[in-house]
Amino acid sequence: MKPDRARPGLSPPDRLLHVARQALERHQFGRENPEPSLGARLGQIGVLGWMIIVPMLLGLLLGRWLDRTFMSATSGPHVFFSATFLMLGAAIGLSSAWHWMHGGGR
Repeated sequence: MKPDRARPGLSPPDRLLHVARQALERHQFGRENPEPSLGARLGQIGVLGWMIIVPMLLGLLLGRWLDRTFMSATSGPHVFFSATFLMLGAAIGLSSAWHWMHGGGR
C-alpha cells in the first residue's frame, strides 16, 4: 500500500475519512459549477476564430490599399505593406484572443 503523501501522519481510517471528504467536496463543487454545454463550447471556438481572423483581414485590406497607393508599378511585388499589416493584425488578434481566454474579456 502506498503511503499518503498529503497526510503522512494519519492512520488508515483517518486517511479514508480524508479521501472521502475530498471526494464529497469535488462532487459538491461539480454540482454547483457544471461544465458548459457543447453549444457554449462551440460558441467560444467561433468567437475565438473571429477574434483572430477579423484583425488579420483588416490589416490585409489596409496593407493592400497602402501598397496600391504608395508603391510604384516598377518597384516589384506589392506586398510590403500587406505582409506587414497582416502580421500586425495576427499579433493583435492572437493577443486579444489570449486575453479573452484568460479571463480579461469575461
